[in-house]
Amino acid sequence: MSSLSLSLRGAAREAVDAEVPGLVDHEFASRLVAKDHTLWGRAAEDEAAKRLGWVALFDDSRALLPRLEQLRAELADEGVTRVVLAGMGGSSLAPEVICATEGVELTVLDSTDPQHVAAVVAEDIESTVLVVSSKSGSTVETDSQRRIVQRAMTAAGVDPLRRTVVVTDPGSPLAEQSAAQGVRAVFEADATVGGRYSALTAFGLVPSGLAGADVAQLLDDAEEAAGVLAADDATNQGLQLGAAVGGTRPLRDKVVLVDAGSPLVGLGAWIEQLLAESTGKEGTGLLPVLVADGEPELARDADDVLVVQIVDPDAEDGTSVDGDLGDTVASPHVVRTGGSLGAQFVLWEVATAVAGSLLGINPFDQPDVESAKAAARGLLDSPAPQAGHAVVDGAVEIRVSGDAAQAAAATTVSGVLEALVGEIPEAGYLAVMAYLDRTSETALEEIRPELAQRAGRPVTFGWGPRFLHSTGQFHKGGPHVGTFLQITTTAAEDVEVPDRPFTLQQLIAAQAAGDAQVLADHGMPVVQLHLTDRAAGLQQILDVVHSPS
Repeated sequence: MSSLSLSLRGAAREAVDAEVPGLVDHEFASRLVAKDHTLWGRAAEDEAAKRLGWVALFDDSRALLPRLEQLRAELADEGVTRVVLAGMGGSSLAPEVICATEGVELTVLDSTDPQHVAAVVAEDIESTVLVVSSKSGSTVETDSQRRIVQRAMTAAGVDPLRRTVVVTDPGSPLAEQSAAQGVRAVFEADATVGGRYSALTAFGLVPSGLAGADVAQLLDDAEEAAGVLAADDATNQGLQLGAAVGGTRPLRDKVVLVDAGSPLVGLGAWIEQLLAESTGKEGTGLLPVLVADGEPELARDADDVLVVQIVDPDAEDGTSVDGDLGDTVASPHVVRTGGSLGAQFVLWEVATAVAGSLLGINPFDQPDVESAKAAARGLLDSPAPQAGHAVVDGAVEIRVSGDAAQAAAATTVSGVLEALVGEIPEAGYLAVMAYLDRTSETALEEIRPELAQRAGRPVTFGWGPRFLHSTGQFHKGGPHVGTFLQITTTAAEDVEVPDRPFTLQQLIAAQAAGDAQVLADHGMPVVQLHLTDRAAGLQQILDVVHSPS
């Protein structure tokens, strides 16, 4: 596969023509490689000075490989055939893409849904190694998952410490705790690399390498691309892509991502977190919208939408970077990018740094992620009654909060969805947030294109709580033009969290309620559909959305 390819049309090309010459004159690329922390303005300098390790990590990352290979061989000799990764956001998304692209099995545990977690721990626990991946170790989801999996190992007669591998920052509470406990292995990553830029550090490499992915080749491809992207030259594709997504005027802030024949499985979800969490702040930012070929966002030419197609640059069927767009995309404002996975990781990291500079924001912090966490912690400590009057329709309880006058008057699922679509501002979007099982209840994703067709506006879909570490930042920190549909339930069987004063059901309920509270406090419309009967309620929503409006 070609290492890196890019083509740009319409507003994307215009942005490149307008912005890249200044970036070249500013020596942005070479200054980035030199870790110049002044590139994003004075307000960002302190944070940027601590978060630029990702631009020069290849020697340190390669140093991990011999130890990683030895550990994988040892585990194989012990009959370990399954890798379970407990991690959130940047700690889980890159390994998921790496392993899916290579066709090797990795079980990603990034949910607090009791049904989901119970299913993971019920499968082949005797042959499982648990990778606990967290920069600090204080992430409540990851800590809870670790406790639950280790308890299951103990119950199965497996030594949980011998089957636990930790990836964390040097000197973190998790590193200290793991060393004291004597877990099987601790891999320390570069503390100067933020989570969403950590794909090529121990956070991306350790779980992927243990699962059998060729991480050495991944690093080779990435380093080759990094060399090309370091040049202060108008052909630098990192500068071009950054200008294309962050430099359109007026800003096309809905970035519609579609896989158009790429062999890179799930890359869009990784890009989604990188762009949304890095740029969605101070009332601006970029909202990735993941769609499939033929879905409504591609059939419209909206003023605030830029289409990004991820393609196979070596394809001969029209899906290559320079191939004809055909009838699949109505918008003339299109970016096409393709290449190896390692190259794409580096390309998008550079482009996000460029886009942050053009948007005038700090692309290395995530101030609004903490607001939902704080609200969830508060509800765990002191549970409060749910806000808003509840209306029951069949197996669904409806609650409305925030500025949603139309939706608040509705008494049925059909009526509240119709009203919620009507609440979307002219330049707005609808976000569907499902606090359910993303492995067994994937049918719910079918409502996204249906709602997009009805709304005539971009619609995103996120599984809770993982989207809180991704688009959740944009929801609160970006332009307040979102409307929100939250889907929750109560598990038939709850899961206790060992040595913690809450269960998974209590945790996921607090996460959903906390996020809804913060969104409503910002004045944005929030509708919660709570499934009082999980299976029946889910089917009811699907039937309503699929029925003619």
